[in-house]
Amino acid sequence: MNTPIDTDVLAAKDLEQDNAINRVLVLEMVRVTEAAAVAAAQLIGRGDEKAADAAAVEAMRRAFDNLYMDGTVVIGEGERDEAPMLFIGEKVGMGKGPKIDIALDPLEGTTITAKAGPNALAVLAAAEEGDLLNAPDVYMDKLAVGPGLPADIIDLNKSASDNVRAVAAAKGKDPSEINVCVLDRPRHADLIAELRELGCGVYLIGDGDVAGVIAVTDQDTGIDMYMGQGGAPEGVLAAAALRCVGGQFNGRLVFRNDDEKARAKKWGITDLGRIYKLDDLARGDCIFAATGVTDGSLLDGVKKRKKSTGAVIMTTHSVVMRASSGTVRWIKGEHRIAPHRG
Repeated sequence: MNTPIDTDVLAAKDLEQDNAINRVLVLEMVRVTEAAAVAAAQLIGRGDEKAADAAAVEAMRRAFDNLYMDGTVVIGEGERDEAPMLFIGEKVGMGKGPKIDIALDPLEGTTITAKAGPNALAVLAAAEEGDLLNAPDVYMDKLAVGPGLPADIIDLNKSASDNVRAVAAAKGKDPSEINVCVLDRPRHADLIAELRELGCGVYLIGDGDVAGVIAVTDQDTGIDMYMGQGGAPEGVLAAAALRCVGGQFNGRLVFRNDDEKARAKKWGITDLGRIYKLDDLARGDCIFAATGVTDGSLLDGVKKRKKSTGAVIMTTHSVVMRASSGTVRWIKGEHRIAPHRG
């Protein structure tokens, strides 16, 4: 008599035979971002940022429950007393298997989603325990370029003009041929004026600076550099993506008051003026996964169609990257949602 095969046990053994970031886990992470994107997409254009974010958070949390890992959220929706779910320090996964740190943004671009704008994503990064910076929820000055440039070509201690000139020289271009992506915020007025004085093309985005940073890695976007101030947690997520596909990143935390400085110290950050590079933010064999919620430069958004049976099909477009192999997989998925019976 044949003994039934326990597929869960086989999967567990497979994970233990490799390092913590196993190829099985890489693909499973896409299921997590897909779930969040599908949930959020049903609230596109509804004008309710909180509802869209809550739907993505709940769906992502449920998807994590099925993963064979002992996961800890190191960058999430906030601290425990501020976020009911996916808070910093929360345990995710089955609670057994490899110890994995998770940085996540179930809906990067809540305002974008509410207004049906471009470039909203469900994103996460994963790495072995201790390999992702536990960044406090403060601002970060960011500077990023794509692969193929000399080491240390960018430097946050230098002016925007000096950084543009250095990148332009390395690319054999005039500074006026360099395109820079910047968040469209009043705090960037001086930066934008300086870049335009050089003749640069300035690509302004309303939200979603993870997608903005990643755009520097894709020649088709026409973006050479990313500059400006955005969320520190999003900086870690973007750095994880750059670690997988190449590029350079400088980040420096920005503190507006003593409370934010105290929050940083709580998470073990004592050098408040430090400039962080890629390996400071995301080390080792990390994973980056993202699924489009709305159409964007990186990914298509979720599309919905109804079959004659009444079933609803949600189509997703995702990317998943792994640092150790440099592999980038583009994944299209179809998700069947049963018809509502009312």
